[in-house]
Amino acid sequence: MSKQGAKGRASSSQVTGVYKVDTIRDIAESLNITNLSETIASSLASDVEYRIHQVIEEAARFMRHARRTTLTTSDIDHALRILNIEPLYGHSPHHPPTFRRALPFPQYSSAGAVYFVEDEEIDFDRVLREEKITLPKGVNWTAHWLAVEGVQPLIPENPPAIARDVDAEPRAGKTSTSPSRPGAVFPPTPPSSDRPSPIQSAKQQQQQQQQLVKQVLSRELQLYYTRLTSSLLPPSSDFAKRAAALASLRHDAGLQALLPYLVRWVGEGVVGALKGGAQSEGDGKVLEVLLAVTGALLDNATLFVEPYLHQLLPPILSTLLHSALPPSHATHLRTTAAQILSHLLTHYSTTYPSLSPRIMKTLLLALISQGKSRGTREGAIRGLMGVGKEAVRKGLVEGGGAKVVGSECYAGEMGSLADSVMVRLQDALLFMLHPRSADPVPLDVGLEADGSAIAQVREVLGDFFAQRLVGDSAWVRGILAGATES
Repeated sequence: MSKQGAKGRASSSQVTGVYKVDTIRDIAESLNITNLSETIASSLASDVEYRIHQVIEEAARFMRHARRTTLTTSDIDHALRILNIEPLYGHSPHHPPTFRRALPFPQYSSAGAVYFVEDEEIDFDRVLREEKITLPKGVNWTAHWLAVEGVQPLIPENPPAIARDVDAEPRAGKTSTSPSRPGAVFPPTPPSSDRPSPIQSAKQQQQQQQQLVKQVLSRELQLYYTRLTSSLLPPSSDFAKRAAALASLRHDAGLQALLPYLVRWVGEGVVGALKGGAQSEGDGKVLEVLLAVTGALLDNATLFVEPYLHQLLPPILSTLLHSALPPSHATHLRTTAAQILSHLLTHYSTTYPSLSPRIMKTLLLALISQGKSRGTREGAIRGLMGVGKEAVRKGLVEGGGAKVVGSECYAGEMGSLADSVMVRLQDALLFMLHPRSADPVPLDVGLEADGSAIAQVREVLGDFFAQRLVGDSAWVRGILAGATES
């Protein structure tokens, strides 16, 4: 009997614990479980108490490793993660909740103490009146040049250079004299806010210019632009540097920010070279370099050139149609300009359908207008050849360009320029309009059909070129057939 009584007392002592069985029953009743037995409730209470002890032991371990004596909610969260349990959200160790004890209920004297979390009352008016705290920018990284060819760029990432006021030192010892009294010496007038000194105004202008440039171009691109333009201009006789600079413009990426400056530099260079007549060899070399730069910019696939086409076309057309190019460079300059114009129209005429007709109209006016030089007409013919076969047909045949040029190249003239214009015009007719026959048969004036063909070709092309085409009847008929089909 004593052993059984001891077992009963032991079992009753095992049932009691921190987590009460009544709490398990309350939770079960909240879930509509009313027939929960005493044994199951006791087992669940013991298991919950064991889990609580396990979590607290793990949390206490984190507390000891943090060299603290107070257990925080973050320790509980870490312990739950260690036990592969989702942590409890909404609790922060920096803002611990405040528990208040509720007043006892007289009608429930057996109930224990009840504690609850006190909610903080937030005054919206006070929150709206308070100053907004802006979050600082996060930590990031960026790349910059420490030095470019041994020169440290003046960028915010690098330490600033030591400024030396050289201009202020010699002016410091100078004083002003009166014009009426030469011997009287007056101290310099101190600068004021409404009347700054010349040194201050010059420094302010320089700083404003530097700030404007820095907002658009980085220091690296400024150095690149300076080295590029200095190596491209003809005073720099190093051919290797010039070729490397053109290759850089043709293939390098990251030059989009520099593109408007290069386009403006090309335009100003062409205007400066053509303003004085462009008769010297130096002007011819400058124009060759500027055309090469334009072609390199158009060849660079990484550049978006479309917004600058209206600035690129005037230098190209000016070089192509100028009347007084250097004789040793005229043929090469006009050929290069025509090739660049053809390349530009090939890539952008589909995007801008009105581009080709406008350029064709400009070339046609340069070809048939009165008072134009033969060099201008030759450039117009080369430009029409670069635009395409339709432009050659409209300009030379329909527009009467061949007739106008032939009227100036009269029979007694044997100048090199006239021969060049005639050869270029024949090449345009040969390769663009109709090919020349392998075995040419001349036209017979005695035959009625040949006589009408000769009269028609004289009407279309003029006497000058008709005399050179009558030796090939198939060629003449092919050109006239193309003119009638249009």
